Amino acid sequence: MVNNAAYMKGGTIDELDYETWRRALAVNLDAHFLSAKHFVPRMRRNHWGRFVGISSNSIGTPVQGLSHYMASKMGVIGFMRGLANDVASDGITANAILPAITNTRASRHLPEEFKRSVWQQQAIKRFAEPEDIAGPVVFLTSEDAAFVTGQALVVDGGQYKIS
Repeated sequence: MVNNAAYMKGGTIDELDYETWRRALAVNLDAHFLSAKHFVPRMRRNHWGRFVGISSNSIGTPVQGLSHYMASKMGVIGFMRGLANDVASDGITANAILPAITNTRASRHLPEEFKRSVWQQQAIKRFAEPEDIAGPVVFLTSEDAAFVTGQALVVDGGQYKIS
């Protein structure tokens, strides 16, 4: 089960209203809980399953106006780690991927100067393509990742900095 739900409407804390806050949490975090509630019983019966929650590398970047988005995407990591503990004995793994902004329909509207500013913060100087994220998803859903659970894998061309 790969959950790539995302809602991102920018706004600083001064501009952010409660409705936007709740929608971000509902789409970006509640969807993972609801998916788990639906899929865990069948996975338990099969003694096998994989959950991959798509989070965001934005949680480690100095971007303004995304506190609600960052909170919800950080919640995905926490939920996957907690879910991993709950279902590991049933042969089920749960992990998160933290991608960079990826070249999709949702990001095509972004100004070129913004895209270049993102690339300048990365070791790999280009926009992430869907295939760049798909490979790690395939790995985490494979038998090769049977002993990988509760992890957060950053896939962002070297933008996320650990300090």
